[in-house]
Amino acid sequence: MNFSKNIDTSVQHLSAEQVKSIQASFINKVYMWMCAALLITGFVALRAITSETLMTTLFGSGSMMPFYVLIIVELGLVFWMVGRINQMSSGLATGLFILYSALNGLTLSVVFLLYTKASIASTFFVTAATFGVMSLYGYFTKKDLTSWGNLLFMALIGFIIASIVNIFLQSTFIYWIVTYAGILIFVGLTAYDTQKIKKMSLEFEIESEEGKKGAIIGALALYLDFINLFLLLLRVLGDRR
Repeated sequence: MNFSKNIDTSVQHLSAEQVKSIQASFINKVYMWMCAALLITGFVALRAITSETLMTTLFGSGSMMPFYVLIIVELGLVFWMVGRINQMSSGLATGLFILYSALNGLTLSVVFLLYTKASIASTFFVTAATFGVMSLYGYFTKKDLTSWGNLLFMALIGFIIASIVNIFLQSTFIYWIVTYAGILIFVGLTAYDTQKIKKMSLEFEIESEEGKKGAIIGALALYLDFINLFLLLLRVLGDRR
């Protein structure tokens, strides 16, 4: 999200306490939207697995095409949101974020077919604890994590490429290397994105259109960090059916 305001200029008249208050208010709004999206995703996933028709359509009809189409739609939705956020209203951005979290619930319903509910629940709590610790670190650390950004982005590209290649190679060794590397990447991204969102809070008025859209984009970034971390930890900690 590209905002042109100079942060130093916009906050130079504020006291340290006012700056902290603005940052806390904004990050709270971001977490509210992220948690709402996670609840929607979980609710849709749980409802989906109770629908035999839906499960058959997505996973048991002899073709995985509907499932793959759904993933492509989700990816397109995310790229469209991020790429066009400046041109859309905050209402549209919010609606698209809610739609994405619901669609993601459909695709993530597959984990209930692959893993036991007990291991899914325990992994969720491990993910929440890990995410919480790293997000707190990103928020409160005095260290500038900007240098992490490029490294984590390059590592993420490598992670995606290796994951796609291994779909064809089916290498157990690559699978586990990618899994553990991915966990480290998204742990790092959680801290980096949190600090980035904290800095972003000073670029605009929180209740303005830009502020509302900034909160949605921030929530989307942390939501994706959480979901990917959960799925990777599930590979390690989950008990398959």
